Amino acid sequence: MSNAPAGPTPGFLVWRLSMKWRVAVDRAIGPLGLTHAQYSLLGSLLGMQRSGLRPSQRRLADHTGLEPLYVSKLARTLETAGLVERTPDPGDTRAVQLSLTEEGHRVTLRAVDVVRELLDQQLAPLGGLDGADTGAFIRTLTTLLDVPVPAVANKSKVPDKE
Repeated sequence: MSNAPAGPTPGFLVWRLSMKWRVAVDRAIGPLGLTHAQYSLLGSLLGMQRSGLRPSQRRLADHTGLEPLYVSKLARTLETAGLVERTPDPGDTRAVQLSLTEEGHRVTLRAVDVVRELLDQQLAPLGGLDGADTGAFIRTLTTLLDVPVPAVANKSKVPDKE
């Protein structure tokens, strides 16, 4: 008797939903010259700046869930595009702080509007951004994101052929 589920697994559904969302965001903000990853960095930076923070690249990586090396690469690209300023952190000579330039602020605000509209469309089956089902969905996602990633166990080793 198989323990395999009859339908798609939760992991597969999460993967498909994340890919669908990434593609939709890339298409929506592409005309602004941004990718989804760049938007994630810029949108997070905007929110942190509104809270009075000037985060380091590392702190932004922790916040977004992106790898620190990738955040560094994105920040350099966004700096070259005139959207982000990178400055040495006065409290840590090894760290770099990030902030939006005026142009970065303008582009990010426009991107946030575009993504918010897209999100409302995608969440329409749950009642849109303000729907009760959307609130429950957010709570469920937050619960799942709060579960730590388990340490890698060697259980995934392929058994030897006999």
